[in-house]
Amino acid sequence: MKVGLFVPCYINAVYPQVGVASYKLLKSLGVDVDYPLDQTCCGQPMANAGFEDESVKLAGRFDRLFEKYDYIVGPSASCVAFVRDNYGRLLEKEEHRCQSEGKIYDICEFVHDMIRPASLQASFPHKVSIQNSCHGVRLLHLSSPSELNVPYYNKLRDLLSLVKDIEIVEPERPDECCGFGGMFAVEEHAVAGQMGRDKVKRHIDTGAEYIAGADSSCLMHQSGIIAREKWPIKTIHVVEILASGL
Repeated sequence: MKVGLFVPCYINAVYPQVGVASYKLLKSLGVDVDYPLDQTCCGQPMANAGFEDESVKLAGRFDRLFEKYDYIVGPSASCVAFVRDNYGRLLEKEEHRCQSEGKIYDICEFVHDMIRPASLQASFPHKVSIQNSCHGVRLLHLSSPSELNVPYYNKLRDLLSLVKDIEIVEPERPDECCGFGGMFAVEEHAVAGQMGRDKVKRHIDTGAEYIAGADSSCLMHQSGIIAREKWPIKTIHVVEILASGL
């Protein structure tokens, strides 16, 4: 099983430690993982902004870059969801059969569903509040959506529970949007900002030291609010916790 590590452009530029943690975690779990060079944006920002045609060439490039791998794994629920749900349709315009859509996974999804570790080496002696992102919940099914009458499950909680010394909580309204939403936070910044403040306050109310999630974009939005308001909480990607000590 050969895995290609997909590190989204904003993680590479702003949160490179998340990409490093992803590589270390997969290696520690015995995965034959490779990081293909010359990765570029997956095209999601262009499509979200209404310029979908400009993402077609990026989709084709991505598909060719990762074609030799059995699986593609990335630390971003939203970018993974964009590839999985849109590449097949986008590449029809190029008369190209997409290979990526059926083999790409968010890293938390991949570790939980495919690797299924019984234990981890990690230790994180802190209280964390889980950030359930919209794409992760409703497109990748990382946790149960509150609007559906289904039994509770949360893959992020399952993985974090393997970490020694950690305390895990969830906020009130656990899967309500934090307000980021890609272009939404730019075009409707006042609404997005208020949604973000409400979300962070609910995380703070849990008594947590950290907000932990699988989408750095949502964490970035909340981190900006925390810095502006000088609130006593931090953000961290779940994979950084899972890889702690490696």
